[in-house]
Amino acid sequence: MTDTSDIVLSTQGLSKSFGGFMAIADVTLDIRRGSIHALIGPNGAGKTTLFNLLTKFLVPTSGRIFFNGADITALEPANIARRGLVRSFQISAVFPTLTVLENVRIALQRRESSVLDFWCSDRRLRAFDQRSLQLLDSVGLASLAGKTAGELSYGHKRALEIATTLALEPQVLLLDEPLAGMGIEDIERTAALIRLAAAQRTVVMVEHNLSVVASLADRITVLARGSVLADGNYETVSNDPAVIEAYIGTGDD
Repeated sequence: MTDTSDIVLSTQGLSKSFGGFMAIADVTLDIRRGSIHALIGPNGAGKTTLFNLLTKFLVPTSGRIFFNGADITALEPANIARRGLVRSFQISAVFPTLTVLENVRIALQRRESSVLDFWCSDRRLRAFDQRSLQLLDSVGLASLAGKTAGELSYGHKRALEIATTLALEPQVLLLDEPLAGMGIEDIERTAALIRLAAAQRTVVMVEHNLSVVASLADRITVLARGSVLADGNYETVSNDPAVIEAYIGTGDD
């Protein structure tokens, strides 16, 4: 096995079939510690299936998954989350009727205890406020701390989701199409947040558009029909004839 000192997350021969359909076929992947690694590809490439395998929402048909050198193939999602492999929007879903501050505070409570205590005293809850405000400030939402989360714009909701995920202090943050459905202004704001999140951890993101990740990703893995089509930096994959062919006629998916 390859030296894993610089590899935080990897797969070996990972495959997933649904009946007779092979959604992921023999994918071997190395994600380096401290990098932003993007998984991209045209429609039906297998991005979401691979993402769900990495986060253990799906069980592989064959192959293995390693996190910090340990085999996590058989572990449950909650177990790997406690180890520091955290999927955004998994535990950090926004509660629309709670305030922005309360959303982050719940995430901090979740990290402190395996069971949320919704009936704890106000004094105990206030102990989380300072850290909650720091996290909100880091994503530009401190001024909206008292606002109900359901009132936030789409871009601000995504920022809140990132803040609540960061509250769990992940080693690896997995983002499932964090830029989907956004306008140019929100894309730029969220891209800045992803860079901020990556300053102290590894980020793995699923994205459908090669140009969107060009300025973000250190490394890009391109999938097509469940297999790795290309892997490398933006210049390498964007000039790969197989990648160009895969995207021709597919649109931006």
